[in-house]
Amino acid sequence: MTGPEAPEVVARWLSLVAADAELSPYLIGVDRDRLAEQVARALASGADLPYLGWSEAQHRRAESYLRRRSFWEQVEDRRPGLLPERDAPLIEAALRRLTDRPDRPERLALLSVLGRAYRRFGLRPEHQAVIDDALRTTVPWQQVERAAIRAGDGPAWWPVEVLDHDLACGGVAVITARPWRRLPYRPGQAVPVCTPRRPGRWRWLCPANAPRPDGTVELHVRAVRGGAVSTSLVHQVRPKELVHLGPPADTGLSLHDGDLLLIAGGTGLAPLRAIVEQAAAAPDGRRVTLIAGSRDVAVLYDAITLDKLQQAHDWLTVVPAFSHDPLAEPGERGDALTVALDHLRGEQEVYVCGPPAMLAGSRLRLLAAGVPGERIHLPDRIPWR
Repeated sequence: MTGPEAPEVVARWLSLVAADAELSPYLIGVDRDRLAEQVARALASGADLPYLGWSEAQHRRAESYLRRRSFWEQVEDRRPGLLPERDAPLIEAALRRLTDRPDRPERLALLSVLGRAYRRFGLRPEHQAVIDDALRTTVPWQQVERAAIRAGDGPAWWPVEVLDHDLACGGVAVITARPWRRLPYRPGQAVPVCTPRRPGRWRWLCPANAPRPDGTVELHVRAVRGGAVSTSLVHQVRPKELVHLGPPADTGLSLHDGDLLLIAGGTGLAPLRAIVEQAAAAPDGRRVTLIAGSRDVAVLYDAITLDKLQQAHDWLTVVPAFSHDPLAEPGERGDALTVALDHLRGEQEVYVCGPPAMLAGSRLRLLAAGVPGERIHLPDRIPWR
């Protein structure tokens, strides 16, 4: 095969292999751009596909993906105009991933996106058999329909272009991206994120900034063990690449009146920094203390931005907390919650965001310190990982 259709066929083949639970592990560590070139040459010459270590049966299945008509073509034959060709690959990959029974956080992100897509493209129960036939699997449509009832109207996703990718430290990347159309989110909310490098896989992330005039969104991502999306975003995605953001969802973190005590652990800093930026638009005489926790000074990844924020606003106090740094100042030594208790004052609204181990006991510790339950705010509306 030659001509302009070859890149589309190769891209579709990579997407199908990556969405196949049995074949996708063989792509780990593979240079996908180089693999795409090898597959394109094989198509042009009639040679076999590159050998990736799979069995003969797996190889035959991979080859069948090259011969298969696209998901959109099969749906279009039976229901013309049902799905836009441009959006069909995202829908296909997400539906395939949903049938693989992903864990709860990823499933909720998938359903957030698919519920919106179900409404936006006017899908109905009579379309489900057509889509199942094209996918050659059975989608758990009841889950999608329930998600569609909750989803509300609006786009299922926003294409965004990566403008800047900064590998800050310790497996954390700070990514600045510009949506093709403005993303309507509020500070403290989370959005599902997907990269074409890992089709069908969505992960919750919180924007680290309040909405900006230029519409850009900053994402803080830590590569976690076994996290396909986070690892790809940190170590593979580069400027000018396209990623997708799903519909914003409330997390339980939103700006309240009065003084604030914000307690962040690791990349849990992102939504709390966005809330600081929101407060900066109308400070109203409030005092804000932000505790930024990390293991040591080397992995306090956003220190420069935090320092600039503190210099710009005299009502903001930023205190680092180092849990494993023997050289830290006495007032900065300890986990973020321990350091934060030294800064607990009066009628503060207290926010905590960080890794699961940090969140697990934080409410009890704050209640024991005398903070009323209604003034404790945790990201408890959606699960985190």
